[in-house]
Amino acid sequence: MADAKNTDDTEKKSGTPKDSPDLKADSRATAPEKKRRSGISLLAFLIGIAVLAFIIALAGFEYFSKSSNSEKPLVSTPSVGGPFELVNQQGETITDKDFLGGYMMVFFGYTYCPDVCPTALSDMAAALDMLPPEKAKQVTPVFISVDPNRDTPEHLAEYVSFFHPRTVGLTGTEEQIKAVAREYRVYFRTNDPTGDDPQDYLVDHTSIIYLIGPKGNLVTHFSHGTTAEAMAERIGQLL
Repeated sequence: MADAKNTDDTEKKSGTPKDSPDLKADSRATAPEKKRRSGISLLAFLIGIAVLAFIIALAGFEYFSKSSNSEKPLVSTPSVGGPFELVNQQGETITDKDFLGGYMMVFFGYTYCPDVCPTALSDMAAALDMLPPEKAKQVTPVFISVDPNRDTPEHLAEYVSFFHPRTVGLTGTEEQIKAVAREYRVYFRTNDPTGDDPQDYLVDHTSIIYLIGPKGNLVTHFSHGTTAEAMAERIGQLL
């Protein structure tokens, strides 16, 4: 009787017997239920991430679509061109303002250049000759010397006469040339003389032709090797 009483007291204190079938059934059902609930939570979290990513992508698409139709570029580019004060082949002081209202085809080089410069100036002249006269007259070919030590106005006058008749040759002091080269992002470097003659040297320089618009802004550029035909076609489209 005492043992039975102790057993009854133990069952009463624990609430349900240890070996109760109901307790075993609850234990078996709890683990899958927890896994199911965890799976649902994880799935809901992943769906939320996917929805958020979709909203961000959609917003980005709308932004870039609107920006692509805007006149303002998404990425700013370094400005090319700017104010300058130089001297032309007649010895007259010339500034950038003298060219406003028309287009300039600008090339930096030097008269003693063995091949690149005469080729570029010849292509510029040929391109202008291919344009209809009413368009060609809107463009002034400009040759800016990066060798002011040797390229005097008188020497420039003789040199540019071999190319387009409206070619403007510009030179100046070393500081003036450095200043305009900075405005156009042009690189140049004077090499040491190749022999005993101190005037016998070459100058490394950027060989790009810039098309500057009526407001002094860069419209486009032509890399070295661009044909006169390609330049004429592009300029004709822009004018």
